[in-house]
Amino acid sequence: MKKTNNHIYLFALACIMSLSGCSKDFLNRPPEDAIVDVNFYQTTEQVLAGTAPLYNIVWFAYNDKASHGIGDGRAGVLMSGSYQVDNIRMQTTDVTPEVYSSWTSFFNVVAQSNLIISNLTAFTAPSVPENVKLAGIAEGRFMRGLAYSYLVQNWGAVPIIADNKVLLTDTSTARNTVESVWEFIIRDIRFAAQHLPSAPMQRGRLTKWAAEGMLAKMFLTRAGISGTRNQQDLDSAAWYAKDVIMNSGAALMDNYEDLFMTKNNNNSESLFALQWKYDGDWGTQNSVQAFLAYGSEITGFGDGWGGDLGASLDQLRLYRADDKRRKGTFMFPGDHYSYIHQSVDDPNNPGKKIIQELQVPWNFSGAERYNTRAWVKKYVVGRPEDNDGKVTQQHTEINTYMLRLADVYLVYAEALLGTAASTSNTEALQYFNRVRRRAGVPEKTVITWDDIHTERRLELAMEGQAWYDLVRLYYYNPAKAIALVNAQDRGSYRIVANAATNATSWTITSDVPAFYPVTQSNFLLPLPAAELTAAPNLRKPPVPYQFN
Repeated sequence: MKKTNNHIYLFALACIMSLSGCSKDFLNRPPEDAIVDVNFYQTTEQVLAGTAPLYNIVWFAYNDKASHGIGDGRAGVLMSGSYQVDNIRMQTTDVTPEVYSSWTSFFNVVAQSNLIISNLTAFTAPSVPENVKLAGIAEGRFMRGLAYSYLVQNWGAVPIIADNKVLLTDTSTARNTVESVWEFIIRDIRFAAQHLPSAPMQRGRLTKWAAEGMLAKMFLTRAGISGTRNQQDLDSAAWYAKDVIMNSGAALMDNYEDLFMTKNNNNSESLFALQWKYDGDWGTQNSVQAFLAYGSEITGFGDGWGGDLGASLDQLRLYRADDKRRKGTFMFPGDHYSYIHQSVDDPNNPGKKIIQELQVPWNFSGAERYNTRAWVKKYVVGRPEDNDGKVTQQHTEINTYMLRLADVYLVYAEALLGTAASTSNTEALQYFNRVRRRAGVPEKTVITWDDIHTERRLELAMEGQAWYDLVRLYYYNPAKAIALVNAQDRGSYRIVANAATNATSWTITSDVPAFYPVTQSNFLLPLPAAELTAAPNLRKPPVPYQFN
């Protein structure tokens, strides 16, 4: 591990030094000549500056493509003929780009977090309030725990690295057991919940409610790792979720589409989101619009490479016609978006362009208006003029949601359902139905695991969550998880609009069905080939982690 992880450590250190100066909240860079000096952490402002990179650049390589490639592509939310096909077709290998980029990103988060934890513990001046110091350490432990939750769900047993000095000198680093990694995650995020403030120290920063909401998800997932769902973990998931629901002050946004506008970053529903800058150094911006938008006419630049990407047929079949989330997540032919604009040919001036509100284009077959993709809308924010000028090629400022209140509502409902086949529990229904009510779909009086799973796919599509929901199921019911994936049609289809403009209904028909059978081996990603070359002891059997 020495060679590879030395690179990770140095990259994490460089992350702090590469942030460009700006006026946006806490994303100002700390002084480059002082960040690792023992005299740096003399003030609250310096402590906050030191933890700022944890909110963007160390996550960039995952957010860029791997989040939707792994989180949505592997889960059956997406289809494509050219982009992310290894992941969409469940043919991910050890050289699939998203495997290495996500692995590296997560360990960059770990290394950066370790650096913050170590420096704040050792070097914070007595003049800095103790609660500020502990909050900074808690930010590091939250991020490290979250990174390890992605690592263990994707690769199973992985090395627990809690000290970068050991990382640089120990050539016998081994993987640790799945049980150990989950215990490490719970300890880190529980510490964060105990020491983060109730209100953010700066807009967009972590709070105890973000930690408690994430802790609820961690307990819900860990509950199944033994092959059956552990009731104590389910109870803990329910307790933390309810505390967030009752006491955080968070509230659902009224309109689902509004969640995905840059002007609504850090809104009332957002519990934790990555914070991006459109005008910072490479890696501090949100780049996903470049890969998801169907064309350059709606980005304003030469990007917008998502024309071959869209919702899978399996995903589209989940939406009711009255579900408002569909339009906020995927574009149908004839959809109108007043807050995104497009460049089109001027019919009165050949060779000229005009800018108009987005009317999703379509193909023609006779009089039929159709598309062969339900293009991605979520995280596609449009042109500079749609975002106060804060868009350039491959750069936007739209936050990446890592946890929002609707997710916590559904975690609570699932924790209350527990091991039962169904529930009519009043509180489970209350919060489950709040999510459905906003979506404009009928409420339910009894819910099952399948109901909750479907609701999560609809609510959280294109937020990098769906694969991890399947992993959570796989822990305790692998046969059902495998069956769900095997039944997903990820083939081609046609969407026909009923009107030339402002279509209100569509007919969706299958063209060429495509199913990609999976086995148990598909539920772990292969270790990156480059890592196995540099660290052959990753092949050794995992061992328990020795907690202090």
